[in-house]
Amino acid sequence: MVLKEETYELNGRTVTLRAPRPEDAEMLTEYLKTVCDETPYLSQYGDEVKITAEDEIKFIERRNDSETGYLILAFEDGEFAGNMSFERVGTSRRAKHRASIGIAFFQKNTGHGLGRLALTRLIELIKESGYEQAELTVLEGNERAKHLYESLGFKETGRIPKANKYDDGTFRDDILMVAEL
Repeated sequence: MVLKEETYELNGRTVTLRAPRPEDAEMLTEYLKTVCDETPYLSQYGDEVKITAEDEIKFIERRNDSETGYLILAFEDGEFAGNMSFERVGTSRRAKHRASIGIAFFQKNTGHGLGRLALTRLIELIKESGYEQAELTVLEGNERAKHLYESLGFKETGRIPKANKYDDGTFRDDILMVAEL
């Protein structure tokens, strides 16, 4: 599914949400490397990102052709800020009511309402697509994100202990969260 470009005002900034385009591929591969190194709350380190621009173009095409989810880019005042997505969980009829969410922004684009605006719109799209439940994972210690998710109706439903092991030998749990739509 492809989101047509939408524009919002947020604290004096212009926020644009839109579907990715093939010409965004290089930007997206660099973004993924950078954002993974900016925070300990994503699933990998930047040096583990091995996606090429060609791989990303194929990924963009698959996501834009998907009938079960969206990939959406967010821009603040014309500058790329991050992305968000949802996709159906599994292929069985028993799981067709569930959507899995992913969201990440550059650190400089956090803390001033972009995440709330973007996630609110994403939840609307999930509902419009006929899903009844939205699911996500937040890493232990990411209290700001967890608070945002809770304020939008997500509830902690479980944990995977020590799901993430860092190079320094420490661990963080995955916190599973669900919102009934």
